[in-house]
Amino acid sequence: MKRAHQLQPLSRQHHLGLNLGYHAKECADNPQDIAKHWQALSDYMHNMRHHFSIEDNLIVKSLAPHQTTDPQVAAVLTTMAQQHQALNQLMAQIQAVQDANSSAITVSQIKEFANLIYDHVRFEERELFPMVEQYLTEDELNAIYEASPDNIKHLDEQR
Repeated sequence: MKRAHQLQPLSRQHHLGLNLGYHAKECADNPQDIAKHWQALSDYMHNMRHHFSIEDNLIVKSLAPHQTTDPQVAAVLTTMAQQHQALNQLMAQIQAVQDANSSAITVSQIKEFANLIYDHVRFEERELFPMVEQYLTEDELNAIYEASPDNIKHLDEQR
């Protein structure tokens, strides 16, 4: 299924998250691999702050009125909020450990983080975005596109 063009920039960011998560789930238990995957995952999450803001503000605001008529909308919005919170909490916990130098980041932390990212992206692509395409107006979709960073838009889709 082809994604609405207004959501394609966000889907491109999701694609990167799937790739990073997939590879990090296979992280070897050695300091070099752990450091490499931690750097990639933490950079990804840092770059996703604006992406999360678009989802947490524009998408939630646009879907919220439909929660009363469609319980699936309420469930999807709740799941998305819980997953965003879990990702941010785990990132903060791992970062705190690293900043305190109390212990090294473990391979299990990398794999947990990778699984959260991977599962979250799959959820949004399979459940959230189809719902967005179903319920949002053209103007609401255009607002999402306009809010998306220019560096993830293809030249041929910039208007």
